[in-house]
Amino acid sequence: MIQASDVLLLPGWQNSGSGHWQTLWEQQHGFVRVEQHDWMRPLRGDWNARLEEVLLARSAPVVLVAHSLGCALVAAWAAHSRNTGRVRGALLVAPPELERDDLRVMLPGWAPMARQRLPFASVLVASSNDPYASMAHAQGLAQAWGSRLVDAGPRGHLNAESGLGDWPEGLALLQSLQSPRAL
Repeated sequence: MIQASDVLLLPGWQNSGSGHWQTLWEQQHGFVRVEQHDWMRPLRGDWNARLEEVLLARSAPVVLVAHSLGCALVAAWAAHSRNTGRVRGALLVAPPELERDDLRVMLPGWAPMARQRLPFASVLVASSNDPYASMAHAQGLAQAWGSRLVDAGPRGHLNAESGLGDWPEGLALLQSLQSPRAL
């Protein structure tokens, strides 16, 4: 069984606000948000260092729950860290298409997205009408990362504006990471 303190929430750019499912999960289940120094001007190196610092402070392996830019963080961190064995799995929700010109300008230094196979079990959840990424992009990332792809249907960016509430479907996917063989 996953312990609440062993689930790390990795919000994306600008953090996850009050109505976001990550915030609701933090409040309802006691999951731990990885706080970044600067949510508005995210620097990949700083965000990587912060994730590494939080992981090294944990006594047990964790499950990462990333949204949007948080997914890019997981991939970038996993490409360089020697501590990937501290991660049991990752739920990767709505990874953005950072190579797009509009996103590259808003989030400098994050493109290209790391595309190596992740060394832990992962589930990638994508929406068919995400304004920040196409389903083809999500399919390519899932294949590159070795992730199980879940099509959430037309749900936007899978954030507070998507009307997910506390997103029980996502919580069920998180629970599926308890048993990687079930993936």
